[in-house]
Amino acid sequence: MGAFEELSGHQGLMHITVLSARWFLPFCLPICLYVCFTDLREMRITNPSVILLAAVFVVVGLFVLPLPVYGWRIGQMVAVLALGFLLSAGGAMGAGDAKFLAAAAPFVAGSDLRLLLALFAANLLAAFATHRLVKYTPLRRIAPGWKSWHMGWKFPMGFSLGGTLGLYLILGAIYGR
Repeated sequence: MGAFEELSGHQGLMHITVLSARWFLPFCLPICLYVCFTDLREMRITNPSVILLAAVFVVVGLFVLPLPVYGWRIGQMVAVLALGFLLSAGGAMGAGDAKFLAAAAPFVAGSDLRLLLALFAANLLAAFATHRLVKYTPLRRIAPGWKSWHMGWKFPMGFSLGGTLGLYLILGAIYGR
């Protein structure tokens, strides 16, 4: 990433480059919003949305990342997919959540992991509070048929996962290197 850092003229607060975040963002944000919506409505993250997210990285990443970084990020996707498969098989997370995490993994600069986890924690708390607030108030009538209202303590994690990736890329487009 050194060449991109030199071209940008400044050192940002994040390790993702402004260039890559700005290229990924317009393709990823609609997918992230769709994942939030479908998980709220149907309690599922669709395979086509996960495949499309991964395809965005495979195609766009080839043009905006140096090849060694690109290869490392593909490795991140494979590692997260393997870990997610194990967690899903053990019942610790849903299969759609695991697949989304794997497709989202290559967009994240490894050095930003701590920041991403903090962003995810804050986003998860906000998403959970918002979901529960709407679920138990008249606001629920805005979307009366959503499956997530009737799932007891289960929570549509795609709401927070999609939001986290979208926010990470927005922040990277502003505060990246």
